[in-house]
Amino acid sequence: MKPGDEVTVHQLLGRIAYFHALFIEPALPATEQPGTGKPCCNHEDATGPGQPDVGTMLHGTAWAVLDEIACTLAGHLLPCPKSDRHCCTTCRVAASGAAIAQAWLITEHRAYRRPPPADRLRQAIRTTAAARLALVFVRQYDTYCPASSEVKVAHTSPLPDSDELPLTGELLALWQDPLAATSSPVVSWLNHCTDLNDIHRVLQQRGTTK
Repeated sequence: MKPGDEVTVHQLLGRIAYFHALFIEPALPATEQPGTGKPCCNHEDATGPGQPDVGTMLHGTAWAVLDEIACTLAGHLLPCPKSDRHCCTTCRVAASGAAIAQAWLITEHRAYRRPPPADRLRQAIRTTAAARLALVFVRQYDTYCPASSEVKVAHTSPLPDSDELPLTGELLALWQDPLAATSSPVVSWLNHCTDLNDIHRVLQQRGTTK
């Protein structure tokens, strides 16, 4: 990464935490217990840990905020079956990103009085967010994990943009290529909203609710 890139990444992680606390968390309903995802890189291989693990790498960095948020998302989270301090850090970032994106997607649909999102869209959102966040993480720490490249498979569902679902759309856009000099997908009017009702009113005024 170039000088200053780490600051940009930290700012974008802070934006996730801020928007989650302000918009999503107050609207989250009680959900079921976390499910189980596929084993992370370190637990998939019977020979033992190989990638940098959570216990030595994640905590103490700005990326830990994703793990902290995801732990509150119950049924949206699909962690490694072992889910311990020896999990691959990049896999943990990817799983957290997937849970956050799905929670935002479902919460926005409910808040704007839209039908629940189709399973195909949920999966596309999960894999896209997971891969984009993981890719930035591996670039920052010069590591490797297959979780950062899984999104290369084409999706049959179009991803929402910020005109349709402002929070979810911006999340995906910001992390598509966050370090590109020409990238500026921030939805500035969100900074003037205080809750999901405010966002809904703006969408209604713009005629973008469906």
